[in-house]
Amino acid sequence: MPEAPEVQTVLSTLETQIQNLKILKVDVFYEKILADPLIKELLVGQSFLQFHRIGKYLIFTTELYDFIVHLRMEGKFYLLNEIPKEKKHIHVIFSLSDGRFLCYHDTRKFGRMELYPKQEDKYNCPALKKVGWDVLDERYTPMYLYSKIHTSKRSLKAVLLDQSIQAGIGNIYADEICFASRLDPRTRAYRLSKKDCQILVKESKRILAGAMKYGGTTIRSYTSSLGVTGLFQLKLHVHTKEGCPCDVCSNPVIKTFVNNRGTYICTHCQKRK
Repeated sequence: MPEAPEVQTVLSTLETQIQNLKILKVDVFYEKILADPLIKELLVGQSFLQFHRIGKYLIFTTELYDFIVHLRMEGKFYLLNEIPKEKKHIHVIFSLSDGRFLCYHDTRKFGRMELYPKQEDKYNCPALKKVGWDVLDERYTPMYLYSKIHTSKRSLKAVLLDQSIQAGIGNIYADEICFASRLDPRTRAYRLSKKDCQILVKESKRILAGAMKYGGTTIRSYTSSLGVTGLFQLKLHVHTKEGCPCDVCSNPVIKTFVNNRGTYICTHCQKRK
């Protein structure tokens, strides 16, 4: 699943390609992608004016609406000069005013598109009401994190993956954040101190901002599908590095499972509290 840096790469690329273009027509081939079937009618005549991201959500602001897209497992956008003859996994096509077509492709059909009246604070959109602060939001602070987790008996990794606490961290970056913070992801959250939360927030912001700079991480099927490939996989320290020597201590990285998620740890560098 794409995480915040991958979603940001898609968003930034689209911004350079479709900003100010008008939507002339919306064809939908799988209605369940849309939260409301009226979306395809309401978007006609609207233009892509502003581009925002909260966690893993893409937000396209038009004259009247906030159009929110969650890519889920396999959602991708393609920008094409003509509609392809083979449309097996293309579920939505936006005909644009420059003659091109923005196609939404999703092999798993898990993606979701929602439309709301335009909001100054995007968190007011119903789709985002239960979403925590984006990791790069200034409101995501050590005290905020500590207040959310200091009584929780869940693992550190579980709370990092909880999008209602903070938005944008997925499995790859959770492993990297725990390693950079020198904390074992199996640690129970209530054992973390305010100092630990300070380090976690600092490293979360640093790692996600760095990954965005490199275009995200290309793992398995993820690409931006717009001619951009993530390079942050070249910067990974533990994720997918099972058996490799730790960059810090040279002990082998191990793979285990935390909350049923494959998790990579250096047990020498990362302390379980």
